[in-house]
Amino acid sequence: MASFSQGTAVRPINPIIGRNGLVDRYFYFCMSLLFAVIVIAGFRLTVDQNLFHAAPPRPFLLWIHGAAFSGWVAFYFFQSTLVRTHNVTLHRFLGWFGTALAAVMMLLGLTIAVIMGRFDAVVLHQPDPTFLSVPFYDMVAFGTLVCLAIGWRKKPELHRRLLFLATCELMDAPFGRSEYIFNHCYFYWCLDTLILLGVVRDLVVNRKVHRVYRYAVPLMIASQAFAIYLWRSAPQWWAGITHSILGLS
Repeated sequence: MASFSQGTAVRPINPIIGRNGLVDRYFYFCMSLLFAVIVIAGFRLTVDQNLFHAAPPRPFLLWIHGAAFSGWVAFYFFQSTLVRTHNVTLHRFLGWFGTALAAVMMLLGLTIAVIMGRFDAVVLHQPDPTFLSVPFYDMVAFGTLVCLAIGWRKKPELHRRLLFLATCELMDAPFGRSEYIFNHCYFYWCLDTLILLGVVRDLVVNRKVHRVYRYAVPLMIASQAFAIYLWRSAPQWWAGITHSILGLS
């Protein structure tokens, strides 16, 4: 009672937005569900025409790429579920599967970007070589964030935010399946809106923005803008590089 008589203030626990409240406990799990919905809704717009019943048929590696991408979204959901159910041992064990999957995704992402860039130019006669800046950046950003998450796997506050950012970075693909979003280069804006939800989560739960967001997000936004610049402005040096990569010179 003495502490109360001396005027010590005790902050009431908010069951919704406070520490261990609903937002704190369920945010990443709910985001994993949202990622799955975005992927299904986005690719549903084009997967039949551009993959299942494509004419001419797309390269077989594109099927593998799609399976790996879908596998990561499922993996993120499953890992979030394990954390939510406090099954940390299995979560850590399966984390090494995620490490291998991420490595495969990076190789596939870079490779399929080149294959499809050449396919669009040579087979479909729709050359857009400078677009390589977008998938190249995506894979570099995704791989960097995953590597950092692995390095800090024993620091949950860093680990989960880095994996969240890495998964957000993949969402420009389903967002870009909307013709309007793609043509107006809004897919990164949509992706950054997802990241903003993570920032808001920190503000309402911790009353501050975690340093992962303070350092990573400005770099990501600047890199996204540069990737769009290379694509849309097509400076001569970049156009020359992409033509050489695709064998169009």
